[in-house]
Amino acid sequence: MNDDAQTAIAEVTEQETELVLGTFTHDDAWRLGTRLIQLATERDLPVTIDIRKGTQQVFHAARPGTTPDNDSWVERKVRVVYRFGASSYLVGLRERAKGRDFNATHELPLQEYAAHGGAFPVRVAGVGVVGVVTVSGLAQQDDHALVVEALRELVAAQAPSA
Repeated sequence: MNDDAQTAIAEVTEQETELVLGTFTHDDAWRLGTRLIQLATERDLPVTIDIRKGTQQVFHAARPGTTPDNDSWVERKVRVVYRFGASSYLVGLRERAKGRDFNATHELPLQEYAAHGGAFPVRVAGVGVVGVVTVSGLAQQDDHALVVEALRELVAAQAPSA
């Protein structure tokens, strides 16, 4: 494994440890989704945004420049998070660092699972993974980074005031 891969894996692992919410309600999903839309609009990003609470889709929006294929990518990335309990980016990074093809290694169909960045587990302290937030439309590291940026803001907003 090269140093770049080790660094990326360590960084994403730390993000997953850091980005744990106190709660995750439908209103929290709405705040997270609308913040992602706001960021994407400000930056003129062609992305689809999807948020799940359990198996329920509680937020979904597609910006100009996206296609139905982005919805397919969302579904495939979400399946990876729910199956492996980690972000789709981290799962893919780990496989590539080992020189393995994700779908072949796990015998999972390419049209159903995509270990590409953009889907991130929504974790609640003391509970675990309760949902998934996904962005599709950019390079995988950029999809991932946009999710992390918005989740970081939501975690900060939920933090108790000092």
